[in-house]
Amino acid sequence: MKKNHPIRRFMLASAATVSGIVLLLALKPASDPAAASAQAGAVPQQTAAAQGAAQGGAAEQAGAGTVLGDVVRTEYGPVQVRLTMSGGKITKAEAVQAPAGGTSSQKTELSVPKLNQEAVAAGSADIDSVSGATYTSEGYKKSLQSALDKAKTAGGGASDSSGSPGKASAAPAAQARVVTGAVSNTQYGPVQVRLTLDGKKITKAEAVQAPAGGTSSQKTELSVPKLNQEAVAAGSADIDSVSGATYTSEGYKKSLQSALDKAGV
Repeated sequence: MKKNHPIRRFMLASAATVSGIVLLLALKPASDPAAASAQAGAVPQQTAAAQGAAQGGAAEQAGAGTVLGDVVRTEYGPVQVRLTMSGGKITKAEAVQAPAGGTSSQKTELSVPKLNQEAVAAGSADIDSVSGATYTSEGYKKSLQSALDKAKTAGGGASDSSGSPGKASAAPAAQARVVTGAVSNTQYGPVQVRLTLDGKKITKAEAVQAPAGGTSSQKTELSVPKLNQEAVAAGSADIDSVSGATYTSEGYKKSLQSALDKAGV
């Protein structure tokens, strides 16, 4: 058959038409707008879910943290409490320092686990002292309170009275101030008192200087914790001297009064 024969041209044209139709049918699913839209939407949905999970994890971690209370020196040794907080609540309490040696170790082993449990249960420093471990208990409560105060100041701390984390913590933190009294020189060494006040109320008293060396160190360890407690309880310098530490007590009261004068109390 000749190349330019009419029948040959018809057959070639028909074959080209059929090939074109087959090609269009093969390409249609990939170019379908609905299918393309569905495929495009799958990735954003998965991304949104991943972002939600990440944000949720961050939110859970935001309220968690560890706070270390001040070291409180007692007659039998230092006490220091560490708290783990989450969502404004105490989730774990532990004593990183506690009296040790002789009967002190036995009392610590008996009292500290109970104090830890009570701190978590109460969510505050308003807990009972353990019978037979009064000094350790009082030191624990003071260090516990200082840890709670630090947590409030940091903004992620303990709950307010309504149980909502962080709502009422800003105002007390803003009012708190620290005043250091003048150095009072005694026969056995200098004494200097530092106060933390909330308004005109003493919330914490501590001796930043006190007699040290030999028997002076022993007398300081016995007297200063008691003087600190009395200063907070009395809210003034009208406190009793500690027997056996008269010079330290008198120096303490003088420095305490100067701190109160500076604070305008």
